[in-house]
Amino acid sequence: MSTLIWVAIALVAVAVYLSWTAGRLDRLHSRLDAARAALDAQLLRRASVTQELGTAGVLDPASSMVLYQAAHAARQAEEEHREVAESELSQALRAVFEEPAQVEAVREAPGGEAALGELAEAVRRVPMARRFHNDAVRAARALRRHRKVRWFRLAGHAPFPLAFEMDDEPPAALVARADH
Repeated sequence: MSTLIWVAIALVAVAVYLSWTAGRLDRLHSRLDAARAALDAQLLRRASVTQELGTAGVLDPASSMVLYQAAHAARQAEEEHREVAESELSQALRAVFEEPAQVEAVREAPGGEAALGELAEAVRRVPMARRFHNDAVRAARALRRHRKVRWFRLAGHAPFPLAFEMDDEPPAALVARADH
């Protein structure tokens, strides 16, 4: 009889531990969803501000077209092509705002100071949001790799988390201008 009690206690302890692990995994997935939503919001904000700047008439026509097209492509990209489109937007921003003279020319145009400030803020927030997202992905992946999670299928039907890899290097002249 005492053996049966010890087996029951052991089973309850294992069940509690597995339940705690499943709850932890669920919280990690919730954190991952929140981080992805924040990343999507920052990417959308960056693309929107870039599109507005491209149509504001404060840049030369070629730069305006490059920024507008890259931002439009980033906003319209399907999920499987999103990383590439966002990287191309980063490259377009670096190409247009490569020189501090271009930043100053935009700043001196009517409404340019506010537009540059908003763009600099949006460009700065994207790497932070991506870092938070990828940290959440890393934590969820680490827990999902444990044998107990795989054997007992504690992740349920949740898709395996994927990092968001993109070129998010901001234009140096734009960030330098925003630091002043």
